[in-house]
Amino acid sequence: MGTIEQLLEEDEGLTRVDAVVRLLSRRIDAGQLRPGEKLPSIRAAFAAYGVSRNTLVEAYERLAASGRIEARPGSGFYVIRTRAAPVRPPAVPAVIEAVDSVWLLREQLEQHYDVRVGDGRPPPSWMEGSEVGRYLKPINRPGRRPFPASYGSPFGFPLLREAIAGLLAERAIAADPARVLLTQGANHALDLIVRMLVEPGDTVLVDSPGYYPLFGKLRLAKARTLGVRRTPEGPDVADLAEKAAQSGAKLFFTQSLAHNPTGSSLTPAVAYRLLQVATRHGLLVVESDPFADILPASHPRLASLDQLERVIHVGTFAKTLSASLRCGYVVASADLIERLGALKMVTSVNSSGYVERIVHDLITSGQYRRHLKRLRGRVSAATDQAQATLGRLGLPIFGPPGGGFYLWCELPEGLDDSALSRRAAERGILLAPGAVFHPDSEPRRPSLRINVAYADDPRFEKFMGEILG
Repeated sequence: MGTIEQLLEEDEGLTRVDAVVRLLSRRIDAGQLRPGEKLPSIRAAFAAYGVSRNTLVEAYERLAASGRIEARPGSGFYVIRTRAAPVRPPAVPAVIEAVDSVWLLREQLEQHYDVRVGDGRPPPSWMEGSEVGRYLKPINRPGRRPFPASYGSPFGFPLLREAIAGLLAERAIAADPARVLLTQGANHALDLIVRMLVEPGDTVLVDSPGYYPLFGKLRLAKARTLGVRRTPEGPDVADLAEKAAQSGAKLFFTQSLAHNPTGSSLTPAVAYRLLQVATRHGLLVVESDPFADILPASHPRLASLDQLERVIHVGTFAKTLSASLRCGYVVASADLIERLGALKMVTSVNSSGYVERIVHDLITSGQYRRHLKRLRGRVSAATDQAQATLGRLGLPIFGPPGGGFYLWCELPEGLDDSALSRRAAERGILLAPGAVFHPDSEPRRPSLRINVAYADDPRFEKFMGEILG
């Protein structure tokens, strides 16, 4: 396996942090350090490896981010798993399938063939190799796997799929990388699911209030959208059962934790009963989890209780990393992932390999983990401030905050939340009226979705104070 100094001599581009990470990774992967084994303390490792304390802290953080070790407060660092085998591309399909458009797309992406006369793109050296590469130097630094110029696998960058499988395992969701499909964010994932599973005229159940961009996708699919009442503890299970029985719906879209727009999270009891209803009525449940990375891994998730039997799990990095890095994923049964992957190729060819490698680099370098720690602190502080502002205005919130960006507050009866939003816009204030988040015309109380990051702006408090008297 070598020593730190030997690794540095072998690869001049390695930093000392890289060398420590590589050495310990090799020992873990080779089984020399076994799951459950305690690593040397920072002080002991400092003497053993001859590097600084900061170098060791950074190396241990990277190993934790990669899913090889975990920190146990007051005890130290422990090996938690061996590195999963890389995702292997499927075998070359039979030549007789060459007339199939999905086959041709797959082969252009998977790179099975050496002679590529049938490829639809120019050689990489004509494009990315000559110009784009210089803009990627921070990611293509020595010691890191270079960005390939081809499209890559249509299912997404294999190492990021592996890293996501590790994150899911922390949340007690058992999914190997082959059951993870990368997408251009959660909206792309939802779009693929709607295209695959919804036929014109189908009735589809959704949270009410719920995620309004989803409603638009369902309208485009010519589906009938039926809202299931949301409570502070999660979906109203009795309402779900009644509407599933009456409508014959076979699909329910929900967000379990830090719900958009109410900010609430489902309880374990509701999660258990919801899955009972889903089983009884033959419902597939699509569970979005956009705030997973800043929420405790132990929070109740339908996918962890169901283990992807009838739950399709959707995640994204847009809420916790950057909305501009369009990167998300779907986790489901292997058969459904295969079909969604084919649909992805037909509709968008692929997701961005560049973005996926950037996200993977942020995760495995430990930078993402440090960013999440800061983000949790900001969300917590902003939530406290937002609750104080709404309290001064006399506006009750829907339920206990779930740890995401949103609170839901009900307005006094008689106020029109849409008209209120228009009045606010005249003052340069953007409000999110409750009407937008309801999929149907059932009676509802006027409400607002509040983004905690902006609720402490005195202009908002002044405007609302004038309205409420």
